[in-house]
Amino acid sequence: MTIAIMQPYLFPYIGYWQLINAVDTFVLYDNIEFSKKGWFHRNNILLNKQKTLFSIPLKKDSDSLDVRNRFISNEADKQITKILAQIENSYKKAPYFNDIFPLIKTIFMYNEKNLFQYIYNSIILLCEYLDIKTTIVISSTIDINHNLKSQEKVIAINIALNSTQYINPIGGRELYDNQVFQKENIQLNFLESDVPVYKQFDNDFMPYLCIIDILMFNSIEDVKKMLSEYEMK
Repeated sequence: MTIAIMQPYLFPYIGYWQLINAVDTFVLYDNIEFSKKGWFHRNNILLNKQKTLFSIPLKKDSDSLDVRNRFISNEADKQITKILAQIENSYKKAPYFNDIFPLIKTIFMYNEKNLFQYIYNSIILLCEYLDIKTTIVISSTIDINHNLKSQEKVIAINIALNSTQYINPIGGRELYDNQVFQKENIQLNFLESDVPVYKQFDNDFMPYLCIIDILMFNSIEDVKKMLSEYEMK
């Protein structure tokens, strides 16, 4: 069985969805420390021809808490409405706006204050839309020692799930020792995404925007093709 393990991100770029689609089981960390510099509650869209960051307001709390213990602010509705208005104004003339905006709106308006559950819902709904059949498992439900860190925790999850192959994004190549995986009879591979280039109105192309941008400018058939556009190393 092939698995991948990732932090829960809100509307991540195409490489994240390629990784989910490439494996049998995708493990989503809920018991991992929140980072305000991460992509848990924010991402980039195209606004006025510029890469623009949106961010879901969170309840003030310690950044050392796990993501499952962080919550969306009780006053976030106003900001979420503003973000949706920005997306609508920016993309309303995009070719697939009418196809995707209702789903984007449903995701943003999900009535859930727990940050992990909010992101988890977005990933499940987008996987359904993209026809990704991968099993998604929440990390805290796996029977391992959850005090383990980094590579040791990844190895433990692989063993617990009877994995024969672990796939990680190419950016994490320096984090893992192939010999350690070999000792556990686990093949280690890295996915390098071929980031697609596509027409964004008449603008110069702006890469590495969130999945919303790709879905606005590309048909669902073309996006499904993009899910297989990567190199396995």
